[in-house]
Amino acid sequence: MTMHQNLLGGPEPTRLPEDEAPYRMMAEQSASPVQVAAEFPAFSLAWAQLADEAFAAGRVVESYAYARTGYHRGLDQLRRAGWKGHGPIPWDHRGNRGFLRSLAALARAAGAINDSEESERCWQFLKDSSEAAYAELKD
Repeated sequence: MTMHQNLLGGPEPTRLPEDEAPYRMMAEQSASPVQVAAEFPAFSLAWAQLADEAFAAGRVVESYAYARTGYHRGLDQLRRAGWKGHGPIPWDHRGNRGFLRSLAALARAAGAINDSEESERCWQFLKDSSEAAYAELKD
């Protein structure tokens, strides 16, 4: 028998629900992030992908806007899932990756537009939420 007890007394990890439809749309229909975001506006992964594409193309303000959208949509979902503003958001859970990627994209874009306070806050939030995501996504 495996017991998963939080011995540190902190909040339990939050795992966002996974809606298979947007993943299926991306895989089976080879839909672009624009198409997926239009069909599933709460799907943070599409917004994170749009932020990454815009950043790579040098459209930093656009990247910031996409990342902020994915971040806020993810925060809404986290709160509905019982998250109280702190605690682990595991990177290894597929449903969390869109939020975590949006958070990293927001940190990156904020740094690029010289909003260092926002950038530092977002990087710290990412690190506090998921060390694994921070290690994977930090510049």
